[in-house]
Amino acid sequence: MDDLRQKYIDLVASAPDESALEDLRVQAVGKKGEISLKMRELGRMTPQERQVAGPALNALKDEINAALAAKKAALADAALDERLKGEWLDVTLPGRTRRHGTIHPVSQVTEEVTAIFADMGFSVAEGPQIDSDWYNFDALNIPGHHPARAEMDTFYMARAEGDNRPPHVLRTHTSPVQIRHMEQHGAPCRIIAPGRVYRADYDQTHTPMFHQVEGLAIDRDISMANLKWVLEEFFTAFFGTKVITRFRASHFPFVEPGAEIDIQCSFEGGTVKVGEGDDWLEVLGSGMVHPKVLQAANVDPDQWQGFAFGMGIDRIAMLKYGIPDLRAFFESDLRWLRHYGFSALDVPTLHGGVSR
Repeated sequence: MDDLRQKYIDLVASAPDESALEDLRVQAVGKKGEISLKMRELGRMTPQERQVAGPALNALKDEINAALAAKKAALADAALDERLKGEWLDVTLPGRTRRHGTIHPVSQVTEEVTAIFADMGFSVAEGPQIDSDWYNFDALNIPGHHPARAEMDTFYMARAEGDNRPPHVLRTHTSPVQIRHMEQHGAPCRIIAPGRVYRADYDQTHTPMFHQVEGLAIDRDISMANLKWVLEEFFTAFFGTKVITRFRASHFPFVEPGAEIDIQCSFEGGTVKVGEGDDWLEVLGSGMVHPKVLQAANVDPDQWQGFAFGMGIDRIAMLKYGIPDLRAFFESDLRWLRHYGFSALDVPTLHGGVSR
């Protein structure tokens, strides 16, 4: 056993790599290894011989296993040292910069609008983007011959052959949300309805899909004066400066009387400055909710009245942040998103004041 011990201790010490070391392990202590075969001979020995040979063989096996483990660790350390010499790295160098994603201006402005109207007591209501012809047009007092109902202006969903029901539409405004909300909750109510809308139009200031926010306030004695106050408070908070509005009479089927709203501004060097100057810029349509609209939503027009308004979220985003082309909002150009996008930490405040 002394010769066997010395033999394998020397071979383990001179093993050049882990593969040779594994071959030695199998040769020495594997199932058919020399030491394993010696241990099988214990069965043919007398009890007295086993008392001497057994512990000696176990000690030899443990010693060889320990030598194998130590050599394996030494080879691993040597390999690591060699690798570190070839893969040197200066850990004091600055790390690689990673671009962070940005919040889209539409999402940011939607949050700003929601925060401002929430402070005035408006809650947010939502509805389906694919709606019935009745909710999108009929319930809003839009007659069948109105141009908005033509296929050149509205996206209609296909019906199966033989199905004569009026086709569903991609909503052309978020006004159907107002009908659904009044049907479910009745009056009084004070809501805004932001969301995507769809119209068949495409140019610098129009896209087939865009975003609107509509407001609705129903109570027993609401008037146009309340509407004017709400809008001036909103624009003042949104643009961060005192904004004066001008009402111009206009016709919308779902309100009576109806008015288009202009805000005070000036045009200098191709840019618009809101809240100063002698010019006016149209920003939204509004009016007192038509009695037929209230009836369609199961609200008694003899007991309740209120105002409604609607504006484009993309449009006011363009106006506030100087974005010249509406189409760029939806082209997914990373350069545009990095320039006009917002940091995730630029959380909208009550007055929409975020640093650029």
